[in-house]
Amino acid sequence: MLTSPWNHYRLSRLMLGTVQFGMPYGVANRTGQPAYEDVLAIVAAAVEGGVNGFDTAAAYGTSEEVLGWALHELDVADRVVVVTKVRPLAAAELADAALASRAIERSVADSRQRLRLDCLPVVLFHREADAVHLDVLEALKQKGALRHAGVSCDNRPGPAAEFVQAGQASALQLPGNVLDQRHQRSGVFRDAAARGVAVFIRSVYLQGLLLMPEDDLPPGLRGIVPVRRRLATLAAQGGMSLAELASRYMLSQDGVTCVLAGVETVAQVRENLAIFARGPLPDDMLDAIDLAIPELPESLLTPRLW
Repeated sequence: MLTSPWNHYRLSRLMLGTVQFGMPYGVANRTGQPAYEDVLAIVAAAVEGGVNGFDTAAAYGTSEEVLGWALHELDVADRVVVVTKVRPLAAAELADAALASRAIERSVADSRQRLRLDCLPVVLFHREADAVHLDVLEALKQKGALRHAGVSCDNRPGPAAEFVQAGQASALQLPGNVLDQRHQRSGVFRDAAARGVAVFIRSVYLQGLLLMPEDDLPPGLRGIVPVRRRLATLAAQGGMSLAELASRYMLSQDGVTCVLAGVETVAQVRENLAIFARGPLPDDMLDAIDLAIPELPESLLTPRLW
């Protein structure tokens, strides 16, 4: 497993997304929420394959609790880095510093309990707007409740760049994939790396839109078909699947610390392990991919608009 150095960690380039552990998730999800026995097998296969990064959130149903039990039962909690997120603040909490502080402190305390961890390795705000209260996470860090604080950002590159420039976050989670290159083109990956800020990439398959059978694409998202076919042709020419092309494309971007992959089965874990073991794409394929990508409307690239 390829790794990236960050602070005192060596993080696996593959970070396992665990939202599926707590709720059915993704337009391409056909198996639903896995049973606990399946989660245990998934986590075991991932750790055995060299994965040491796991992404979860307070808002992901029972994901934190299920992941916490699995890591405890497998006795690997001290070998992995869990990235979790504060529950989104209500409007009243966001507007009142005292209410926000209490809500964030409660969320972190609940996450520590559900994950069965005294100190959370990485805690992000789940929404950019809530990050005005990063000082609360910093205070909790000083108390030993967490080690690193950051923000999960949306598709607009501006706020992420501001967090990096201001030195307000030690980790960012950003959406990015072969089709949605907004953050990549902004230069925030390189700027973050230069300042020691970790960049975790989510939505590498655009929540499954890049991989689901063409006939299953929702009518409003069928505008993705022509470019997806071009990418599939490039992948075939390179002797790989479209999933491999999409994952390795993001692995190839300078400044990316880890790439998230959500799974529902052990087979998917093993497939991702094999893909990530092949590392970045060759330069000529990267050039061909970039030439094949047209300017796409935000309605196709931004899942919240679907």
